[in-house]
Amino acid sequence: MTRIVIAADDVLGVEPGGHLLVPPGALVTPLARDVARERSVTFTTKAPASTPRPEDALEQRIRSIVATMLLPGAVPGRHPVKLAQARSVTLEPFGHPGPSPDQQVRVKDVITSDDGSPMAAGYMSLTAGSFSWDFGYDEVQIVLEGELHLGGDGGDRIGHPGDIFYIPKGSHITFGTPSWTKFVYVTFPADWEGQS
Repeated sequence: MTRIVIAADDVLGVEPGGHLLVPPGALVTPLARDVARERSVTFTTKAPASTPRPEDALEQRIRSIVATMLLPGAVPGRHPVKLAQARSVTLEPFGHPGPSPDQQVRVKDVITSDDGSPMAAGYMSLTAGSFSWDFGYDEVQIVLEGELHLGGDGGDRIGHPGDIFYIPKGSHITFGTPSWTKFVYVTFPADWEGQS
């Protein structure tokens, strides 16, 4: 008598959070159990109240295969690794009040919650001048070019290329530069605008 084997591919054919019907006495491979744990798929020996039609299972399987083919190395149901290349990013005018009209502040978010990330990241540049900002979130800043001056709760600190600032939630900071600066920011949480 041949024993039924449930493999990782069988689990990948089920929507994340779904149920996989396992016949009594079937063998579930260790990899299938790991994939099920990652995708929140539960094994059951009884069919759920509404048993999916065979064509639904086939559609799920096809979607899983197509997703894997389109994103090499991607795990269905999980966001892929994202690379943001500085040379291809165009900064846009800063859409928040604070900077004076003669100071150019430009920004571009490159990692957001849309990428499945709990953190956001982007680039910002400033021309000569300063403006203040209240942080309802945590932020790390990595200076890429020029000098970034932080005042307020930041003391009077000057960051040069390669230097890193950490600004804790609740801080009141003055951003500034005597000429020009560009830096990377990483915020937590990603949806920082809803934080106070």
